[in-house]
Amino acid sequence: MHELGVVFHVIDNVKEVCAENNLTQVSSVTIQLGKVSAVIPSYLKDCWKWAVNREELMKDCELVIEPIEAITFCEDCKQEYDTIKHGKICPHCGSEHTYLLQGNEFMIKEIEAC
Repeated sequence: MHELGVVFHVIDNVKEVCAENNLTQVSSVTIQLGKVSAVIPSYLKDCWKWAVNREELMKDCELVIEPIEAITFCEDCKQEYDTIKHGKICPHCGSEHTYLLQGNEFMIKEIEAC
């Protein structure tokens, strides 16, 4: 389960931001998570609950996940489409000359702290 490693990485980043800004308590962290990022939201939340309670700075900190839809672009017909529904093959023209525009992101959007 790589979600635990991801959580530790986020916690380390949040701790850095808090140290730089003299913050003493984090109440929530908002993550933007692409739907094809290979991170499973339910696993991420479970790991989060376990890990944050081991950090005084983040005790009972809430994790907010904002999903980012997966959108693919077809180079042949110049159309965009839902990646999850159609995969790599363009539903408009049948081309395989496609690439992912969005949906693979994993970003810390916001840290609520005092």
